[in-house]
Formats: sequence, structure tokens, C-alpha cells
Amino acid sequence: MESTFVMIKPDGVQRCLVGKIVQRIEAKGLKIVAMKMRTIPLDVAEEHYVEHKKKPFFGDLVGFITSGPSVPMVVEGKDAISEVRKMNGATNPTKAQPGTIRGDFGLDMGRNVIHGSDSPESAAREIALHFEESEISRYTRIDEAWLYE
Repeated sequence: MESTFVMIKPDGVQRCLVGKIVQRIEAKGLKIVAMKMRTIPLDVAEEHYVEHKKKPFFGDLVGFITSGPSVPMVVEGKDAISEVRKMNGATNPTKAQPGTIRGDFGLDMGRNVIHGSDSPESAAREIALHFEESEISRYTRIDEAWLYE
């Protein structure tokens, strides 16, 4: 079972898309093992986007992600990282396929509704940055035997 980090960004929260996005994740057979709503502190945002620190858009990116509440989550499932990234669609919503979260709900590159880890290393780093181990509820869903044979 693979874990990944997913975050509904402030634009998704403000536009009341949390329930729709969570429903898509669960309908795919993925399991949410941690979820909370919070406004990301500046230091956490800067660490989250550290790979972009030298890029000209870093300040806008950090400013946006700290502008209001987000919904960070830990999601588990078979190939969770690649499955979530497929569901999210292309980073630029104008290039995202219809039926993906960004294709259906994203407005532009800066307001693309959702973040998903791009690798196991990023997932581990992002999960540790946003969640204490005690906040993660490890459990077995009744349908896992059917989903993950």
C-alpha cells in the first residue's frame, strides 16, 4: 500500500470543492488516512515549495498557499501517487483533460485547486511536513481485500 500527500488548495476550499474532490479520491478506491483543514504557516509553505525557492514565482506561490485554509490529506492505495496525479490532471488547467480535477475545476496555473506528490520521496517529505505520525489513522477498509488482491 502506497501513501501520498494531497492538498486541496485555498481556491478549492473557497470555491466549496472539498466534498467533490474527496468523493473522487474515495470513489477511485483510495483511502484517506489523515485530513485536516488549516491555513498553512509561512515557514511550512516555504519548506513545502523549497524546490522552487530560486524561481521568480516562489513569492506568489507561497503567498497564495498561505492566503486561506487548505485541506491537506494523506491518501493510501495501490499506486496512490500515480493514481492521484492522473486524477489531478496537468498542472496547467488549460491543458488538463476534462474529467480530471484540474480539467474540471482549475482556473489557471496559479489557481489549479489541488496538489499531489510527484514521487515517493516527495510524498514522505510532504507528509512529515504537514502531519504528525499520531494524526495518521492506519486502518483496514472492509473492501481492501477486493481492491488490492
